[in-house]
Amino acid sequence: MKPFKLCIVGAGQFGVFFIPLFRSHPGISEVSLCESDPERLAKTSRDHGVRRVFASMGEVLRSDVDAVAIFTQRHSHAPLALQALRSGKHVYCAVPAATTLEELEELIEAVKSTGLTYMMGETSHYYGATMFCREKWESGAFGDFVYGEGEYCHDMAHGFYSAFRYSGGPDWKKVASYPPMLYPTHSIAMVLSVTGARMTSVSCLGFKDRSDDGIFREEVSEWNNAFSNQTALFRTSDGGMARINEFRRIGLSSKARSVRLSLYGTKAGFEEQSGMAAWVTHEGTIEDVEARIRCGAAEPTPRHQALIEANPALQHDFVTDYAEVHQKARLRLPAAFSKLHTGHEGSHHFLVDDFVIAVLHDTLPPVHIWQAARYNAPGIVAHQSSLRDGEHMAIPDLGWPVE
Repeated sequence: MKPFKLCIVGAGQFGVFFIPLFRSHPGISEVSLCESDPERLAKTSRDHGVRRVFASMGEVLRSDVDAVAIFTQRHSHAPLALQALRSGKHVYCAVPAATTLEELEELIEAVKSTGLTYMMGETSHYYGATMFCREKWESGAFGDFVYGEGEYCHDMAHGFYSAFRYSGGPDWKKVASYPPMLYPTHSIAMVLSVTGARMTSVSCLGFKDRSDDGIFREEVSEWNNAFSNQTALFRTSDGGMARINEFRRIGLSSKARSVRLSLYGTKAGFEEQSGMAAWVTHEGTIEDVEARIRCGAAEPTPRHQALIEANPALQHDFVTDYAEVHQKARLRLPAAFSKLHTGHEGSHHFLVDDFVIAVLHDTLPPVHIWQAARYNAPGIVAHQSSLRDGEHMAIPDLGWPVE
């Protein structure tokens, strides 16, 4: 396939950082922008030199655009992705893929029936810790999988208030109360992308929020959700166990690592905390690998400086360099990317390139819809378990592609 036209849907604080990346990729012939807020659409298109704009998803779907990249509010992802697929457009979608099992099933069926590319943009699939552990796993160094921990510890005060206000409008608190376990893919992907297994059952507990900011309240929440923190214990298909923490009200510094992984096998293990990462073996080796997996800082471009100044928390997430463990993988990236910053622990360049390659060559991207379902479905069932005070519940197997 020749270079294709892509429209970025949603000019929020996340999507704007991807405009330069998609525009610089040689597999993209045109990048347009869709945004329902007229002022934001005008400003963002002007700031980034985007010539073609759309005021609604309907306009995009009626156009000659070949693909969409969805960066809207998290609960809108599945409906928009389904519209796009059914209209003949390839889909890149920020996380999560869906908020219900039914939406995941619909997405799988849409991909199967249309033959189009769907990729979920899971950043932690490319984090230094995850890539380091995948290398060790593939070499057999872990042995058999025993136990994993994936955590996303992101306090509301560390950037989430401003992000939800920016995108949610006057009723932003209704959507800011999004149940933590419905946003599980960062933490779950860190475990499952290493082992290749899936989660088969879960018991989950929730922490009822005690803050006075009025967000996690059943009478306010779109999901009648009162939990700001949730912890789930999973059984995995390879006979192991995994604990996943999704915390939105947690006493950690904004400078602390918010997405963390620990993984233990019968031969060795990997342990990660804020400012520390170690590879440990049964024979007694303890190797400090922090310097190998951590990305360095980078300077924001002038276009993004205003966003960073308005919300300093964006600096760490959206403006980084590569880690040592990324160096081999980055050799396949377009040369133009070397002049552009990456973000979220070095993941942005790989996300864009993997999607473009999948569309151009009609291949499955690393986080295709079936993989996305494996990262997403466990959290959906876990939330239901927490509403039943930890009832043990089975997680359905939504299948795997036939290659």
